Amino acid sequence: MNDFLDESLQGAGIDTLAVRAGQTRTAEGEHSEPIFTTSSYVFDSAEAAAARFSGEDKGNVYSRYTNPTVRMFEQRLAALEGGEAAVATSSGMAAILTTCMALLAAGDHVICSRSVFGTTTAFFTRYMAKFGVETTFVSPTNYGEWQAALQDNTKLLFVETPSNPLCDVVDISRLAEIAKTKGALLAVDNCFCTPALQKPLELGADIIIHSATKYLDGQGRCVGGAIVGPQALLEDLVIFLRTAGPTMSPFNAWVFLKGLETLRLRMDAHSANALDLAQWLDQQPEIEQVFYAGLPTHPGHKLAAKQQRAFGGVLSFRVQGDKAAAWRFIDATQIMSLTANLGDTKTTIVHPGTTTHGRLSDEEKAVAGITDNLVRIAVGLEDVIDLKNDLQRGIDAL
Repeated sequence: MNDFLDESLQGAGIDTLAVRAGQTRTAEGEHSEPIFTTSSYVFDSAEAAAARFSGEDKGNVYSRYTNPTVRMFEQRLAALEGGEAAVATSSGMAAILTTCMALLAAGDHVICSRSVFGTTTAFFTRYMAKFGVETTFVSPTNYGEWQAALQDNTKLLFVETPSNPLCDVVDISRLAEIAKTKGALLAVDNCFCTPALQKPLELGADIIIHSATKYLDGQGRCVGGAIVGPQALLEDLVIFLRTAGPTMSPFNAWVFLKGLETLRLRMDAHSANALDLAQWLDQQPEIEQVFYAGLPTHPGHKLAAKQQRAFGGVLSFRVQGDKAAAWRFIDATQIMSLTANLGDTKTTIVHPGTTTHGRLSDEEKAVAGITDNLVRIAVGLEDVIDLKNDLQRGIDAL
């Protein structure tokens, strides 16, 4: 139960929570959530200021870590995920940074899926390693590798499901059980599904990571991130946020609040369009392989159908040929936006090997399945026939 929800919203459905949860009205009685664009707050007395800064009084102190608009976004997202609390950050990567800096220490060990966003891999290998945190990368779906990688000092298991960009589907409940054997935490990046399609906490995860930049916004307007989990666990993250300051701005929080209101509706539409396109691409002889869990031929199809409400809006595929062929395919499209972002109402197309995963070594790419002929699409809300016609332009260019 979310303690911040009033009685009328306890047990409410996802669409109701997306519109109503976390809203705090001022004395003005505004219907839409206000944007509190202030850096600091005025106190009634020196004694009151001291109480705020010490934590004795839980009111606002400084917008680096306490802001009413940001708090409304945190509470609404926590309600949607079924979590006790959430911490908002300046970006998705800042959410990962905040989680790791608050919960890990020198000498700790992390197990991470090989199939994650390229910057996530770089973060663990190039930066957390500097602070004495060792990371072992394993196949996302080989649970024997996860089990074998466990050490006495393993503190965190980190996974994306579905993964970026190959849409690997990971059994969250099974990973949670593996983590518990060493008392480690399981963090799940829920960016591709959002709480509209998947509830990792209900499946045994301890922490949910979000890039709010993606589907939580839904229109490519702002950058932000969030962590959802138990209140007690997130207290250390709030302390890190207060100290280091990777903070979400009030305006961005307001944009994300508005995005959450239509989240379930958009995710259903994204999923429907993506499934249609994946089925169509799968029939094209110029396409070697399509990666989308909605296809019955996908190895994670049954698991995705079990732990997700739908299959999401991201798919990838390999074209016949090499990098030059993939680039010709991408350059021939006219409607889709050539950009690395995803989760937008506008369909985006990108070449992962030279963009989102471009900083990985050739060996890292090979292990992660990032081939030169791989193309990723984040399917938007356009008419699907127009998207098929656009993809046909790519096929004709091969």
